[in-house]
Formats: sequence, C-alpha cells, structure tokens
Amino acid sequence: MMSLVVHLKTAAHLRGKGDRIAKVTFRGLPLYSRIAENCGEVAHFNETFRWPIASRLDQNEMLEVQVYNYSKVFTNRLVGTFCMVLQKVAEEGHLELTDTLIDDNNMSIKTSVTIDIRYQPMDGTGGMWSDGEFLDVPDDRDGMFAFETDSLLSGQSHGSGTSPGRSLQGSIPTFRKAGRGVFSAMKLGKTKCSKDDHKRGDEPAVLEMEDLDKKAMRLAGMLEPDTISLASVTAVTTNVSNKRSKPDIKMEPSSGRPVDYQISITVIEARQLIGLNMDPVVCVEVGDDKKYTSMKESTNCPYYNEYFVFDFHVPPDVMFDKIIKLSVIHSKNLLRSGTLVGTFKMDVGTVYSQPEHQFYHKWAVLSDPDDITAGCKGYVKCDIAVVGKGDNIKTPHKANETDEDDIEGNLLLPEGIPAERQWARFYVKIHRAEGLPKMNTSIMANVKKAFIGENRDLVDPYVQVQFSGQKGKTSVQKSSYEPIWNEQVIFTELFPPLCKRIKVQIRDSDKVNDVAIGTHFVDLRKISNDGDKGFLPTLGPAWVNMYGSTRQYTLMDEHQDLNDGLGEGVSFRARLLISVAVEILDTTSPEIICSTDVQVEPVSNISESATGKMEEFFLFGSFLEATMIDRKIGDKPISFEITIGNYGNHIDGVSKSSSVKKKKKEDENQEEENELIQNSSEDEADEDADLTSVSSTPPMKPFITDRNYFHLPYFEKKPCVYIKSWWQDQRRRLYNSNMMDKIADKLEEGLNDVQEIIKTEKAFPERRLRGALEELTIGCSRYVTLANKDVNLAGRTKLDRERLKSCMREMDSMGQQAKQIRTQVKKNTVKEKLKLAQNFLQRLRFLADEPQHSIPDVFIWMMSNNKRIAYARIPSKDILFSVVDEETGKDCGKVKAVFLKLPGKKGFGPAGWTVQAKLELYLWLGLNKSRKDFLNGLPNGFEEIRATKTGHGLPPVTLVYDMKQVFQLRAHMYQARSLFAADSSGLSDPFARVFFSSQSQVTEVLNETLCPTWDQLLVFDDVELFGEATELRDDPPIIVVEFYDQDTVGKAEFIGRTFAKPTIKMCDEPYGPPRFPPQLEYYQIYRGNSIAGELLAAFELLQIPFDAEEIRRALIAVHDFAVPQIKVGPGGRADLPPLEGPTDSERGPILPVPLGIRPVLSRYRIEVLFWGLRDLKRINLAQVDRPRVDIECAGRGVQSVLIQNYKKNPNFSTLVKWFEVDLPENELLHPPLNIRVVDCRAFGRYILVGSHAVSTLRHFIYSPPDKSCNNWASAAKLMNGYMVLTNGCSQARSSPSFSSRTFSRPAGDISVNLEAEPPIRKMDTVVKLDANEDESDKEKKKKKKKKKGGVEEEEETDERVLDWWSKYFASIETLKENLRSQEAAQAEAEEREDLEIAAEAAEIRPDDLHLKGSKMRERFKEKKSSKQKRSHAADSSEKRPPKARVDELVVYNKELESEYGNFEDWLHTFNLYRGKAGDDDEHALDDDRIVGRFKGSLCMYKVPLSQEITRETGYDPNMGMFQSIPHNDPIHVLVRVYVVRATDLHPADINGKADPYIAIKLGKSEIKDKENYISKQLNPVFGKSFDIEATFPMESMLTVSVYDWDLVGTDDLIGETKIDLENRFYSKFRATCGIASNYSMHGYNIWRDPMKPSQILAKLCKEGKIDGPHYGPGGKVKVANRIFTGPTEIEDENGLKKQTEEHLALSVLNHWEEIPRVGCKLVPEHVETRPLLNPDKPGIEQGRLEMWVDMFPMDMPAPGPAIDTSPRKPKRYELRVIIWNTDEVILEDDDYFTGEKSSDIFVRGWLKGQQEDKQDTDVHYHSLTGEGNFNWRFVFPFDYLVAEEKIVISKKESMFSWDETEYKIPARLTMQVWDADHFSADDFLGAIELDLNRFPRGAKTAKQCNLDMIRNEQELPTISIFKQKRVKGWWPFVARDENDEMELTGKVEAELHLVTAEEAEKSPVGLGRNEPDPLEKPNRPDTSLMWFLGPLKSLRYFIWHNYRWLILKALGLILLLLMLGLFLYSIPGYLVKKILGA
Repeated sequence: MMSLVVHLKTAAHLRGKGDRIAKVTFRGLPLYSRIAENCGEVAHFNETFRWPIASRLDQNEMLEVQVYNYSKVFTNRLVGTFCMVLQKVAEEGHLELTDTLIDDNNMSIKTSVTIDIRYQPMDGTGGMWSDGEFLDVPDDRDGMFAFETDSLLSGQSHGSGTSPGRSLQGSIPTFRKAGRGVFSAMKLGKTKCSKDDHKRGDEPAVLEMEDLDKKAMRLAGMLEPDTISLASVTAVTTNVSNKRSKPDIKMEPSSGRPVDYQISITVIEARQLIGLNMDPVVCVEVGDDKKYTSMKESTNCPYYNEYFVFDFHVPPDVMFDKIIKLSVIHSKNLLRSGTLVGTFKMDVGTVYSQPEHQFYHKWAVLSDPDDITAGCKGYVKCDIAVVGKGDNIKTPHKANETDEDDIEGNLLLPEGIPAERQWARFYVKIHRAEGLPKMNTSIMANVKKAFIGENRDLVDPYVQVQFSGQKGKTSVQKSSYEPIWNEQVIFTELFPPLCKRIKVQIRDSDKVNDVAIGTHFVDLRKISNDGDKGFLPTLGPAWVNMYGSTRQYTLMDEHQDLNDGLGEGVSFRARLLISVAVEILDTTSPEIICSTDVQVEPVSNISESATGKMEEFFLFGSFLEATMIDRKIGDKPISFEITIGNYGNHIDGVSKSSSVKKKKKEDENQEEENELIQNSSEDEADEDADLTSVSSTPPMKPFITDRNYFHLPYFEKKPCVYIKSWWQDQRRRLYNSNMMDKIADKLEEGLNDVQEIIKTEKAFPERRLRGALEELTIGCSRYVTLANKDVNLAGRTKLDRERLKSCMREMDSMGQQAKQIRTQVKKNTVKEKLKLAQNFLQRLRFLADEPQHSIPDVFIWMMSNNKRIAYARIPSKDILFSVVDEETGKDCGKVKAVFLKLPGKKGFGPAGWTVQAKLELYLWLGLNKSRKDFLNGLPNGFEEIRATKTGHGLPPVTLVYDMKQVFQLRAHMYQARSLFAADSSGLSDPFARVFFSSQSQVTEVLNETLCPTWDQLLVFDDVELFGEATELRDDPPIIVVEFYDQDTVGKAEFIGRTFAKPTIKMCDEPYGPPRFPPQLEYYQIYRGNSIAGELLAAFELLQIPFDAEEIRRALIAVHDFAVPQIKVGPGGRADLPPLEGPTDSERGPILPVPLGIRPVLSRYRIEVLFWGLRDLKRINLAQVDRPRVDIECAGRGVQSVLIQNYKKNPNFSTLVKWFEVDLPENELLHPPLNIRVVDCRAFGRYILVGSHAVSTLRHFIYSPPDKSCNNWASAAKLMNGYMVLTNGCSQARSSPSFSSRTFSRPAGDISVNLEAEPPIRKMDTVVKLDANEDESDKEKKKKKKKKKGGVEEEEETDERVLDWWSKYFASIETLKENLRSQEAAQAEAEEREDLEIAAEAAEIRPDDLHLKGSKMRERFKEKKSSKQKRSHAADSSEKRPPKARVDELVVYNKELESEYGNFEDWLHTFNLYRGKAGDDDEHALDDDRIVGRFKGSLCMYKVPLSQEITRETGYDPNMGMFQSIPHNDPIHVLVRVYVVRATDLHPADINGKADPYIAIKLGKSEIKDKENYISKQLNPVFGKSFDIEATFPMESMLTVSVYDWDLVGTDDLIGETKIDLENRFYSKFRATCGIASNYSMHGYNIWRDPMKPSQILAKLCKEGKIDGPHYGPGGKVKVANRIFTGPTEIEDENGLKKQTEEHLALSVLNHWEEIPRVGCKLVPEHVETRPLLNPDKPGIEQGRLEMWVDMFPMDMPAPGPAIDTSPRKPKRYELRVIIWNTDEVILEDDDYFTGEKSSDIFVRGWLKGQQEDKQDTDVHYHSLTGEGNFNWRFVFPFDYLVAEEKIVISKKESMFSWDETEYKIPARLTMQVWDADHFSADDFLGAIELDLNRFPRGAKTAKQCNLDMIRNEQELPTISIFKQKRVKGWWPFVARDENDEMELTGKVEAELHLVTAEEAEKSPVGLGRNEPDPLEKPNRPDTSLMWFLGPLKSLRYFIWHNYRWLILKALGLILLLLMLGLFLYSIPGYLVKKILGA
C-alpha cells in the first residue's frame, strides 16, 4: 500500500502569543493539526499526517504547509505558507528539512517550519524505513478518501494524525482522514478504533437513540450528530468500511414481465371542427387497436359521450410506448374511408404519469398531419385513464355533465406544456455501428467461400427508428459487421412532443423475416430541459451500447425479447453511433414541406475524434470466493468469464471483419480504432511486455456445500482475470453520474433510517433527517466544485455541455433547498419534509442517469462445458476508477458480493429466485496509464503469481494469500414472521439455512407455521477467512440466510432470502458491553422483488486466536519491520465466551439462543373475543360442520368452544376466553399471534380449515383509562378501536349554515347552539351543476334589477316538485364544492410554501431568484384566477336572491366503510387463508386464498391489572375487557338495498356498450332484476330499491352485482361489490339507517327509520350510561352536561303545526361525536360509491355503483315503504320555432343569362342530435338581396330532464337492434340557412346553434344583429327558454371561410315558443303555414318565379329591374335621334317650301 507520510515537528519564530493550527495539503486533500494552545514563538505540533495514495508519486507534485493563528470566533488568520516540490522525496523516499514560510505577497518571512517526509512506494523502490519512529501510527489501509471538504471539519483543529505523545494513552480515538472515518465507523455503529484503543472496550453494536448524540460528539469531534447513520433493518445494505460494496438484495428482474392494463377513453364531444356541414366520426386508436364512435350528421360540434375500453397484457415498457391517437374523420361510411380532419397523439406513459393516471374532461387539440402550416383543426373533449393492476382511480363525481366552455384552460396536455405547440423536425442521424454479432449460420458462407474464395460477414444490418407512432428505416448495408450508413431519419411532430421515447433498433434484413439485433431507447426528457435556461433535445454524436441475448446465432433465439428492449440484456450486441437534434419550424416560410411523413436523407461523415479520443482501458477482476453454485450444474467443471463489449468474449465475440484485414495492410500505423474485435493484441508491443488478455478463470470442479449448493475451492488461491480494451475516453460523463449516484445513495440511506426510526417509534427522527439533508447540501456543493473540470476534452457534445450546466444549476438549487428545509425540520414536520427529501432523491436518480453511453457494461458469465449458464451485469461506471474519490464508481476496487442469475425469461418466477452462484468479486476498471493502483482495494496479505516469470509489469493470474484468520460464527436464529405460505394448507414447514463463506447449517424444521420461533444457535467452527485481521473486523463477508419449506416428498421449496453482517470480536477485545452480546435485529426477507417476511436474529463472528509466536512471525514476514510484543491470551478456543449446553431435553442437541441475547420477557394476559365464523368454504369437497378456533401466541394459546352446527348457527356460544403468556417487553419484538380454524370430524380427526397470522399485536394493547373520566369501563379503549375513530376519521361534516357556538355555563354545562334554520342548500328549480353558469345568471339578474328597480320575483319552487333526486343532485353539488374548496385550500398552502422557500432562497442568492419569485407569483396568480373562476359558485350563493331550500344527504365518493374504519370499532374480521400463496407476478391475489373469515377481537395487557376496573358496577367477570357487547344470538333483519346508478361500466358487448341490470344476493336469497335491464348504457340510472329478509349471522355478506343482459347465451358479470352487513349492524356508528339532517313527517325528506330521533337518542344514552336526554323549555335539550338547541315545531301533511322534541333529539344525534367518552360520528343519510370488481380481472375497477343499504331489525316496528328513487321521467315539451324572415344571406348562384348573383334561400332546423327531426321551410326563390320571407313554423316535440338539462331520445340503434336505446343529449336547437339547387346538391351557407338553457338574447333589429353575439357569447347575458317560455329576435348565421375565420353569412328573425305537452294539446298549432293557428303567407315579389315558368314576367323583371335607366336613356336617345332624323329628313322639303314660299 503506497503512502506519503509527513511528520510536522515545529513552527518557529512566530510573532506574539496565541493558539496556532497548521494545515498540510497534498493532492488537494487538506489535513489539520491539533491546536497548539497559547504558545510563544515556537509551536510544537509534533504530529504525523498520512495519505494512503493510489497512484505513484509524481516528480512535479506539491506539498503545501500553512500555519494559521487560530481563533474560536473569527476565521483563522494565515501566518504563512510553505510549498515544496516532492521531486527529491520521490527519488529517495525520505527527506528532513527546515525552511521559512512566505506570506500572501510571496515575500519570505522569518517564521520557519521543520518537517520530515517519507514516501513508501508499492514496490519498495523509494528506500527502506529503518527506524521505528512511525510505528505507533495505526496501520490503516483504507484506500481512498470519502470526504475532502473542509466544511466537514468546520474549522476545528481535528488532529489528523496521532501525535506520538498522546496516542499511547488511548484517550481519544483519532481519525486520520478528514471525516471519512466518522461515516464509515458509524455505519453499523461499530467504531474503527486504532489498535491501541482496543483496551478501552468498544462502542455498542446498535446505537440506542438516547445516547446517540453524546456518542456522536465523542466520536466525531465536532461533527453534526445527525450525519451518523443508524443500524437499521437494512443493516446489511449499510456499508461499513470501504473494502466491500453493498450487495443488491432484490434479485429478480421486473421489467420484462407482462402486466394487465386497462385504458378507458370517453369521447364526450368535439367543437370547432374545421369544414362545412360535415358528418364527423372520432376514431380512437391505442397501439394497433381501433374503435370508432357513431357518426353525427352535418354538425361541427357533435356530441358523442361514448366510452371505449382497451385491455392489454404486456410489459410496462411496451405499454407506455404505445400511442393513443384520436382522429376525427369526415363522412366515413362502409364504402369510403372518409377524409381526415385532424389527429392528436400522445403516448400511454404520459397519461400514466399524470396525477391519478388520468386526464378528466380535457380538450385535445386536433392538427392536420398532412398540412403543418394549418392551425388547429378543432377540439375533442375526452377523458383518458390508464389503470394498471392495483391502481385505484378516483373518478370525479359524474352527476351531471357540466359544460366546460373554457377550452383553452382545459387542454389535454400535461402540466407545464404550452397550449400553443409548434411544429418541429426531429433529426435522428445514424452514422455507423460496430461489433455486430453474426446473424446467419456459417454453412452457406463456407460453401460460398469454397466457390468464390471470398469471406463474407454474416449480417445484413439496417436501422429502424420509431417515434410517436411513425417508423423510418435506413438503407440495408449488405454483409457487414461494421456498417456505415451516414443517414438521417427525420420526423415532423409537434413540440414539445407528448411521446417520451425514440426507439432506435438495429435489425438484420432477411428474406423471411427481419429480426432485431439490438434496441436502444432515447428518452427525450433526459436529453432536454424545459426550464427557463433549458435546451432543446440534443444528443451526440455519441455511441450507444445495445444489449440483448447471447451472441451465438441460433434459428430460434429463446431470448429474442431481450433484443427488442424488453428485460435486462444479458450480453453486449453492438454499439451504434447516433445523434439527435431538434429544430423548431417556422411554419410561415414558403419553402416548408407540409406533410409529416418520415424522410430519410444522407448526411456527411463525422470525424473519428468527434466522439472522443481513443484510450486503452484496463479491466482487472479477482474471484475471491464462488459459493452457492446451484446443484444442477455442480457436476461439471466450472469457469467464469468476464467481458466488456466484445473484448474478453472467446466463444461468440466477432470474427475479424474481412474489410478490416485489408485496411491493415494498406495502413500499418493506423490507430487501433476498429479494435472492438477480440484479441487483436497479437501484433501489438506494449510497454508492459505482451499484455494479452486473460478473460476467464481456469475450469475447476466444485465441492459440495450441502444438498442444494456447491462451492469452488478458491481457498488461498484466488484466480484473476484482466482485459485490455479500447474505447473513446468519455469518463467525465460517468464520473459526474457517479458523483450524483453517491449523493443519492447517501440520501437514500438517511431517508431509510428516518423511516425506520418513525416506524419503530424511536426518538429524534428529525435529527437523522437533518443529518441526511446536511449531507445532501455538502454533497451538492462538492459536486458543483468537482463537476466542472476537463471541460474541453475531445468528443464533448452539446448535450454534455448543456447537461453539465443544468445539472450544476439543479444541484446548486437542490443544495440550497436542502439547507433551507433542514432549518424547517421540526418534530411535527418530519413526515412532510421527508416527502420533499424523497422528491430530491427522485430528482437525483433522474439526473444521474447518463443518456450518452461510453464504456459498455461488464458481464460476468458462469460457464460450464463451454455453455453459458448464468450471468451478472455490472455497469461500467460502478467500477470505474478516478483519482478523486467522489468520482470513483461505488464498487471500484472493492469486494462485492455478486449473485448470478439466469438469462431472460428463465429468470422470471421461481427460477429467478434461486441463486445460481454467489461470487465475492473484486473489480477495477480504469485507463491503462493509471493502472498501477489496481490491486489497492484487495484485502491485504497476498502474493501475486504472474503468468510468465519475465513479465514484471504483468497483472497477476492468481493471488495467493498467506495470511489467514480463523473465526467461529454464531448465528442466533430467534424467529421469523409473516413468512410466505408454501403449502396447500396455507401454512409452511419452514427451516432456515445459513451460509457463510463455504459452510452452511440449517435450523430445525417447525411444522405448520408462518411465524416460526426457532430459538436456535448455530455454531460454525473454523471459518477461515483470508486477509488481514483488522480489515476483516471492519468488513466481514456477508451472511446469506435462505428459508425453505420442507416437503415430505421432493425437494424443499424456496420461501425467501435475506442478508446480514455479523458483529466481529477480535481476539484481543473483551466480550462485553456495549457491543456484546449483540442485540436481535429484524432483517427483511425477499422473494424475488416482493417482501416475504422478516427474520429476527443476531450474528457474531469471534476470532479464534493462534498462539503469539505464530502471529509475530507472520507479521514480520509481511511488514519487514519490528513489531512490539503483542499480548495474546493462551491459544485455542478457551478464550471464546462459553456456550450453554442444550437446555431443553425434548429438543435434543439443539442449542438455544443464549440469555443475554434473547429478549427480556414479561407476563401478559391476552383476552380473545370469539364471535363467529363466516363464509367457510368446503375443504376437500366436504362441508365444514363443527369448526373450532385455536389461538396461539408464543407457544401458549386457547381454544374456542366447538360450534355444534355451523349451518344452523355459525356463532360461538361462549364469547370471551383468555390465556397468559410471557412476551418480550419490547413491543417491536412481540411474536405474531396465530389464529387457526379446524374442523372436528368423526373419530377424533381434525382438519385445518384456514389460518391467519396477526403480525403485529400493538393495535390490541389495552391502554388504561384516564382517571378523570367518570366511567372507565366504556372509556377503556383498544388502541385502534374507539380512539382512532373518535379522533381521526370522523370530523363533523356540518353544513356551512350550522354554527356550533359554545357558551360557557357556570353549571359546567356546555351548550351547543344550532340555528333554528336547518342546514339546507338553496337551489334553483333547475339544479345547476356547474360553476361557470352561475356567473352568467348573476349578471343577468343584476341587469334585470337595474331595469325594474325593484327586487325581481323568482317563482318559488313548489314542495311537490321536489323529489329524492333534487336532494341527490343538491348533495352532489355540495360534494363538488367541498372538493373544489379543498383543492383551492391545498393549492393555496402549496403556493404559500413555495413562495416561502422562494423567498428564503432569494435571501441567499438575491440576484436571479427575485425574478423567479415574481415569476412564481405570476404563475400562481394565473392558477388562482382560474381557480377563482371555478369556485365562483360558492361565493355567488350568498349574493343570490332567496331560492327554494332542499335538504341534503351526504354523497361519499368511496365505500362507506372506508370512512368509518371498516366498522371494526369492536368487532374485527380476520381473513382465513389456505393454499399456496401466489407470487407477485401471476398475482393469484390473496383473495383467492381466503377460505372464510373469523370475527372476533383481541385485547392484551400486562398482569396484574389495577383493581378498580373489576370493582365497576355491572362488571361481568366472564366478559373481561369486552363489557357491554351485544348478544350474538341469531337476529332477523329486513335489508333494504337502494341502487341509484352505475358509472363507467366496462363494456360487455361487441358494440362497446352493455345492457346492465342489477342482481342482489344475500345468503340463499337472490334477486335478479333481469327484465328491467337498461339497453346499451354504460352509465345506467337504476333508481331501484330491493327488500330482502335475512338472518344474521347466517346471511351477512351482501353481494350486489351488475350483469350484462344478452339475448342469447348466458349473461356476463360486469362487476360486483360485497358488503359485510353484520359489522355495519353491530357498529356503534349506527350504520343500520343513516340519520337525516332534518326531521320531516312527509314529502321527499320523510324520516325513514321506524325509530324516531328521540327514541334513538334515549336508547344511545341508556347504552352509553350517560345522563339524559333532558328536554327543557325554549327548544333546549341537555345530554351529558352539554346543551343543544333546535326548533320545536313541525308541520304535518295538512300544514298544521304541532310541538315536537324530534328536532332537538336529531340535533344531538347529528352532533353525537361531541358527547364525551361515548360520542362518535353517527352515519348520516348518505349515498356511497362502491367500485365494481370482476374476479377474472383482479384489481382493476370495472365501474362504480352508487347505492346505500338500510337495515331494520324485525323485532322492532316495521319501517315505512321504501323511498321512491325511481329515475325521473323526462317531461314532454313542444318547442315551436317560427322563422319569420332572413336578411343579408350571402348570394351563391350566378344567373345563367345575366351573370347576376342571387340565392334560393331556405332554412332548416332540428333539435335532436342526429337530425332525425329536421324540418325545412319552403324556398324563397331568387333572393337578390339576401332577404327572405318565410312565416314558417317548425314544431319539435321532445322529452326533457329538467335536472340534468338533457333531452332524452329513445331509438333503435340500427335495423338489427332488439330494442330501443336511450340517449341523453344537450338541448341545442340548430338552425341552418341553405341555397336550394334543382339538379345538384344544395349548398350550405351558414348555421347557428342555440343551447336552450343559455343562449344570447336575439337582437331587436337586423341591424343590431352581428357576429359579436357569437364571438363574445361568454360576456353577453344569456337566457333560458325554459324560464322565458317565449323569445323573439334576430340571430346571426355563421360559417368559416378558407382561412378558418368566422364570417357572417346571414341573419334570421325567429320566434321560439316553449310549451308543455298539456298546453300543446290545449292550443295546437300546424306545421309550416297549416291549420290550426295558420301563419299568413309571406309577401314575396313574384319575380322569384323561374324564367321558364313565366318568361315574360321574368324578362320584365330581369331586364327592367336591372337596366331600366339604361333603357330609359336609350329610349330618350332614340327619340332624340328619331327627331334629328325626322328633322334632317323633313328639313329640305320644308326649306324648299319656305323658299318657294308655298
């Protein structure tokens, strides 16, 4: 072991007097001297510092000595510094000198230091140490340093070496090595004391928390006491010193196993679809499964509300990569596939990572994949939920679909993704690959070679890239092991994408089918950062390594899945050079390609050095031990092979590529870059002589350990392997991730400790948490200083730089936050801060995962017969060496226990649990240059044996150990609990087998138990361990304990396994406290990945001394220098603590656990309440007839009486029995209590029916009552019984209008005043279920008020209108409001905390964080405003005008029993199990093993108990602690089951629907409501009640099932729910009949219980032995010195008032939990929501059922008739719409002759979704102005549900349907304006849709009617036709133009008139303009006739109308011309006449 030792003697010529301290620094590691106190001008330090060094001392290295004036308060002041170059030391090995210091300005000062330096190199070349001067320095061969920070020493002068003057007194344990010793020493609470301290005795093995602090102070100097880890249950995983790594406990790979998933998608509606008059269908696609909704005709906002379910059984990775795709298709039918409007894509993983694994009521934005320049194509509103096994989803309550009009605020996107996503190009560049395996048989190749003489590579690779549902492929490179592609695959996708991973797969092209060679996933979250300073996804160019199945080629590869990326790859397959880049597209630029199809283009080649400089790496491994080899392979010789990439792989590495050989000839001196090829070093001379790799150990035949396992005889000879390989030097990546991993490991260990302390209720968990956070802060700051170096290496990619920046930022902020949180950790905040710390842990783990690989992982294979048997895979970063300790891999240069497992699917299930082999393995990987340190971490005391004599620099092939220690191991196996049930009886016959080194021993077999108490000591004699004693002491090998179930036939079956580390005593340590005897500890037992119990045991390893001479000789041989005489007692075993002989004569030679170790016992009495047995299944086909219960605990027990006839009465006749037993004082060590049920058969035979183990008795420990209580008997409570329930789960759910004010009364009475106004919700006639609507209502009302000036009169709701459903809907509204306010409160709290943290952080770093703070605030403001919008409903209730009151009930959105602790307040239910336990994966859930239930209870207490209890009046000694418990005689009960409705049922028919009906079963009676099935509904409303009579206890389990009705064949079960009625019946929460909030004698809120409130109250008071009730005057009642008030009058049916006490009694019952001692929350009137489960699909919800159960004992008066909850019948209405006129309708047609624009207008309208009731007006032909006159009446009759605001339609779905299906659709009137064409299809011009409940008022005139009425719909006041009844006005028609803008296409004047069916009958009207009540004909110009009907007319109209001025002008002109012509014509004659004068 190399080391540098500096002896600092004195510092002279100091000025003044004072305390001095010196700091000596070497290789960046400072060590401090102790403080030289109050010295004058000479300070005598006289101290030694020692650095174990891992690499040779370089000639240029520096040593620095600094002397300080020490100050306790201020920072130390530097006196001066002395630096020297260690050249001379490196040459000679020794140097003494005195030299002066220099000050800050590099000036020499007088002060001088005297030092003595020694350097001891590895090979002893640096001169010998002759004198014994340093002998007292303890020999600490600890390798590297963990902490090199000054902060740990926090400025204290903590002597880092021992000064010879002081260490001999052994007074202070000193630690050389800053801080490291502290941590390692405390890991298991064992201190690493130097040899001279051993006399002092030693620290305890388990730190008791109380003295932890003092001890820590003593140990750690001034170190924080919190940073010290506890010995916890995970004792073995904590790592004591640094020669050994932690073993991995969980054995089984979990990733590749298929699991059940269910994806449920509800498509609710679509809005704003782009396109005219379309018939949209939504296609839902998950992976390759497609489902379609029905088609809705000619609408842009179709309403579907259809539910789809997809079931999958695939591994999680496959599931989460599947794409969910929603696409809207226009006019699809059987013949044509339709045109795509737009799609939306997201992967399943995104949904699964949402809170609750779901998106609820969110809008998906559709985009067109063929045209990325187009914007949004519309929105689809949907719910998407992904449920895995065992996830429970909380569905928000679906009472009523609210209209979430705010689309922008509810987009279907995860948090933090912007609403406007941009298009981006994803470029995946594929450059080249190396090291591909051969993929064809070589037979054909050999034939070819014979013919052509050419050698071909046997693989034709290409790369396939998959992303967001699209695939792209590169070209195929024929016959190449090293293909070069240089192509890029381009995807166009929205950014940020909703698909997490890009899958890159190398495939082999083959004529038959292509197979995958290897797969790599690029996780986009890891290669990008979305923060403010984030970066777009970028990667590489970097090599990624691919792993998969073994490389030899077989036609049928059994591990082919591994190559597809499922499961852990078992062998290196290839590496691929890729890069990824993303560019955001500017969609406006003209030259952009519009489509999103995948493109493949060539790219230019990249330079060799782009991925980093090629370096030679050296991997060394040594096998110290190979044990636990499975016996199946134990008969043949075995060898181990280590490979890294293809190096070292002799069997199926790659043959050298033919192309490479050619290259070699051309270019001899070429870089050995293509040297991935095996064993290429034959032509390569190295400075290390010929270093050929040795990659496998010599084969050896195993020896037998025991009947299951073998071991290899690696005793003193340990085989070694080493491999040289060439890789790009990208160590920095691995270093950074190692640093983060180490910080994370430390944090995880701390958090585990904290959880353990909380679990075991030890003191001060907050201190340990503070410590963990402190370590995190230090780790983070250390990371920030270390990570930022060698930044300009070759091959650094953009991602490296960006990632470094973001990691530094993250780590920095994490450190700050941790510091912050640390200050806030208090006793009461531990749990929440623990959560925050766990978030840190996840963040660290996420950051530490490096996306760009460098060196491939190392594989260790066990080979037998040249076949690969089992493997282990070790990430290369874990064993990578670095000079800086934090960067070194956690297993580098350490001995690690490695368990080999079977490859691929073979490793699933039981095969994967048995260990194939356990290796103790030492590995080291680093650059060949720095290889000189590779042996440093091995246990000392070996000689190296090299392969050849000559090679001095060669690594050894074998290590021979000449130091050997002999130990005795004592395994104290006390007991195990909660083991796995391995036999069909539901029990096991367990025994444990303990392995240590190459020995194993077993405990005895205990029959039929899951909680064996072996109480057995196993002694292993003569355990030989190799290496130095001190090292072994710190770091013993681990002990493996395996548990088996003994079977009479066949081999024992594996139950589980655990690991432990022994406490060690060396021969010179005393056996005594505090470390010995060791304490029992719990160890978790694992079976695969699941926990299979815990073991309570202790292990100690005791050294057996040799005689003194031998040791002395051995030491001298090793160390070459004198050793002072070691005191060793007389040799042999006499020294060990004595073993007691076998005490128990019955157990034979078995040794018990000795007294000091077994727990201290006390006497307890356990009372058992035997109530009864339920639901016992048949055993071996025979009924159980005479069962009995046996209770056993710690060897003692009691039996119940026999039940004589189980069928007649399954209850016990004697209720209480007890037994006494000795149990440990420490509650945590209490053994489990076993409950067994046996059936007594004829001839004295007993058969086990089933058993149950109560693993923890703490719940049942009786706590004595308060003396202050008046009456102790009922106050004495079981720990989990009354107490929990009275304090915990039942806060009074008082309505807001209740105020319970408390006045203090002198009489000691407490008065509770309840306002006379009962707790009632105000509501509209229409029960609104939405927040947003209320705002519009309010505004409308304000406006009304302004107009009228008076208070507006709202019509009072008539009492008669209200029914049970009004109550239900009002209650659901309340439930929603409560949930909303809870959310708001939670958000506010989070906001506060975030702002606090931000603010506090801002104080630390004001500059950049102020911004953050304000940003945060803004973000919260936004959140708040959206929340306020939602919570407006709550606020607005006060401001509303008075409305009708509705009484409410409570709606629980879960089962009732989960609210009330399963009603186990005194009667507990224990499930009885039988049969083998299923394993985690097959999930034979434990439910299948339940064979019945035992009902009863337990109570345990120390005896004797105080006297006063038994003196209590009415104390029944037979009942013990279970006083006042009802009789368990059979009782007859009327059970009334109300089923309200079911939601989200799993579809059972092919059409994606179900026809559900209810079936109820209780005991023998069964009701199937088959004829009332509800057709094609997944959310059926049943509204039924069923009465069943039952007799408890025989019939107490009620099953309510929902079946699917089928016309042919049997009906399928959709799901069922089971309710235990008996516990409800007997519970003190009174769950028989819920207590209403108000008492009324008639109407919808009639009192249901046959007992009136006053009778119930009187009964409760009598049973609870409390005073009352006393009714007083003035509406007061006094119960147990509390006074309640309430109203005293009641109205009967006739409206007469009379006096009553019922209201008063009811107010007490509603506040019963306020009564002292006996009070508890009574079950209110309620509806519970129960999940429906199907036994075929365990653990996955199949829907939910809303229901409740009332029970009435038959010996009481009979209850009234059941409440009518039948579904509301829709009310018939008739909507009359008169279309008067249209205006400004756009003109579509061009006239044939004249080219004139005109339109032939008609209006179409419909009310129901499918246009089945559409009506058209007549046509107004040839409107030239867009004006049309119609006077036409539409009449739409419809059925309407007022409460739900839905129209109900019943119709057959298709011509083949058997029956009509009921649909509920929103009430929306659609009006469209069309242009009629005779020969072609009519043209659609525009439309408007009015929601009849809230639509804008029509404009008074056509002028005022404009687009704003639609655009600003939210702001405008709206009206409801159901309130207004009659409305007239103008509304706009709109359509969308090409640019997707809304445009006004016309206006319509219409009148809407709503009448009820009765009114419609009284005053009927005709359709169109028909009788009765006809409308007058419209006044249309007759020109509108067609020209071929009246040609003259139309000519006149056309020509005259348009050209009249032209015609008139023309006529005038013609007249003028005529006149002129006449004039000219007649003028000559006239002139002649004139001239002639005729």
